[in-house]
Amino acid sequence: MSLGPVMLDVQGTSLTAEDRELLAHPQVGGVILFSRNYEDRAQLLALCRDIHAVREPRLLVAADHEGGRVQRFREGFSHIPTMAAIGARYAEDRATALAAARASGWLIGAELLACGVDLSFAPVVDLDHGRSSVIGDRAFHSDPEVVATLATALADGMQEAGMAGVAKHFPGHGAVSEDSHAELPTDPRDPVDLEPDLLPFRRLIAHGIAGIMTAHLLVPAVDDRIVSASPRWIEGVLRRRLGFSGAVFSDDLSMGAALGLGDAGTRAQAALAAGCDMVLICNDRAAAIAAVDALVEPPRPTSQLTLVRLHGRRQHCGTGQIQDRERWRAHRALLEHLAPQAELDL
Repeated sequence: MSLGPVMLDVQGTSLTAEDRELLAHPQVGGVILFSRNYEDRAQLLALCRDIHAVREPRLLVAADHEGGRVQRFREGFSHIPTMAAIGARYAEDRATALAAARASGWLIGAELLACGVDLSFAPVVDLDHGRSSVIGDRAFHSDPEVVATLATALADGMQEAGMAGVAKHFPGHGAVSEDSHAELPTDPRDPVDLEPDLLPFRRLIAHGIAGIMTAHLLVPAVDDRIVSASPRWIEGVLRRRLGFSGAVFSDDLSMGAALGLGDAGTRAQAALAAGCDMVLICNDRAAAIAAVDALVEPPRPTSQLTLVRLHGRRQHCGTGQIQDRERWRAHRALLEHLAPQAELDL
């Protein structure tokens, strides 16, 4: 059985009979985990093993584990600083900031892989234009050169740990004030004004980033369809112009910004037809079932090739053994003064 193009969520800290039945559907290819799916590292490892055992090739297991406000698993995991904290350090001490970005990526990758999680949707490469509260301190900086440099370092750290990076949110969510979780943001800028936001993606693509996640964003000067369902954006700009050949993920199609595309099946079909390799449908079990039932075409062979390469190089160690590594202790020490406790988990 091949990996299907839908990534969805599960209900709790262990798989239910309904979860197992849905995960075996041929149109399912991955599971995204949230804070509700976590009790401790041993439980997370057991859950991921159960998900991976459902079928072969094993389903991708992912999480939004960026650091700062968006870190799904906290107790028992390193506290990763906000990207803004790393960006602020860059102006004072470039070498330390680069080391912190790389250490953050390594800790994200190594700690998740030790528990069986294949992917974290990181790094965030949106620019901080001072307009988006939903991005805010998730962004490294307002300068695209700084964002590109630090995001590359973080992605390198993840890669060193055995985890592929997935940069988001293409083509850049930082210049709009609306929160796409609730409504559709519109970026009124002309294409030439979007170039700074594209620069970090361009640099990461040249560096070999394995995945990119699209934004639910409307840019009328480019297309009248939202980016996640736009062939002009995904096939035209991302694939042909920027030369990206890796895996394209949609952001969650249950978010308010995507609802205008139609029912769940129509949303999934639109994003896949536009060029996404995998679509996310989260926190709406009925929508997830409707979407996988609506998809009748077999997964694209090209999508299969890009998705199977995202399986993490699993760490052959127990949930506590990673903390015995000298590298883990050194990276933790480097980040401690940059990692205040996050007060909000999106």
